[in-house]
Amino acid sequence: ARRGLWTAMSALPLPPASVLRWVVPLFAVLACLPWLVEPYQTTLFSYGLVMAIAALGFNLLLGYTGLLSFGHSAYFGVGAYAVALLVKYLKVTSLEILVVGGIIASALVSALFGFVCVRYTKIFFGILTMALSQVLWSLAYKFFWVTGGSDGLRVPTPSLLGTHIARGEDKMTYLAHRYYYYVLLIFAVCTALMWVIVHSPFGKALQAIRDIETRAEFVGVQVPHYRWVAFVVSGTYTGVAGALWVPLNGLTTPDILHWTFSGEIVFFTVLGGFGTFTGPIVGAIVFNYLKTFAVGYTVYWQMFLGVVLVTLVLALPTGIMGMVGRLLQSRRKAPAS
Repeated sequence: ARRGLWTAMSALPLPPASVLRWVVPLFAVLACLPWLVEPYQTTLFSYGLVMAIAALGFNLLLGYTGLLSFGHSAYFGVGAYAVALLVKYLKVTSLEILVVGGIIASALVSALFGFVCVRYTKIFFGILTMALSQVLWSLAYKFFWVTGGSDGLRVPTPSLLGTHIARGEDKMTYLAHRYYYYVLLIFAVCTALMWVIVHSPFGKALQAIRDIETRAEFVGVQVPHYRWVAFVVSGTYTGVAGALWVPLNGLTTPDILHWTFSGEIVFFTVLGGFGTFTGPIVGAIVFNYLKTFAVGYTVYWQMFLGVVLVTLVLALPTGIMGMVGRLLQSRRKAPAS
């Protein structure tokens, strides 16, 4: 387990002791973002932060536990639909209550699915997670009188800490300022919590399972239990992202439950570098901007985006932050040589 932790920490772009040196200035810049760029750009960055939360959760399963899931769209969708259903049928307008509802719903579904899935590994695990997500996707279509079917459910902008959009205030301005800070705060909390998780004894055990499962069992690690807990935490993180995504988008449809959306989560995690802590965060934000640019650039945006992403992955096999880590490491070694 210690060797697994050391491997993970050595893969970080910066030593753990110097993390605060760049985290604090970075969040100071992010706090000033709404005053530096247009509201649309701030809102677009909010989308990236939301996806980064989902990537953090997914990376706990892939990067630290060694399990590749193709069904994380299920938990993102459950979080989103939980918010939409609370708004439509219970008339809830408080975002705090909506986020809690999304957390509870995604935690329950991921606990149930995880109980079934963690009994398997490798390709069997991936196929099973994808199959379960497709079940939810089908249900969202079939129960159209509840979920709205292909039309989806609309979600008006909720209140934040008891405050609504002021009279005469533009919705884009509201999203680019108050809602952005709300998302940024939750992102900061989720990032700090995930940092604690992966560097705790629990995180060390997960890395030991990932590296040498048999040896982890010999030293007393209950592998199925640890995998299940990691699965639930991972799914809950993704559900939080789904709950925050709905007010930004204003509409939730069954498309976010489809396995292709799970593929996007896998892709931007790999793009950023799932062997690092910060890689999935960077990958999610970069992917969000690439997708937005591709959609606005050509009607063949899927082909364009696919070519660009495949090229990036081939050029950067360890991801964006993996490359940054190697560059920083070579720079530190340069004076000695």
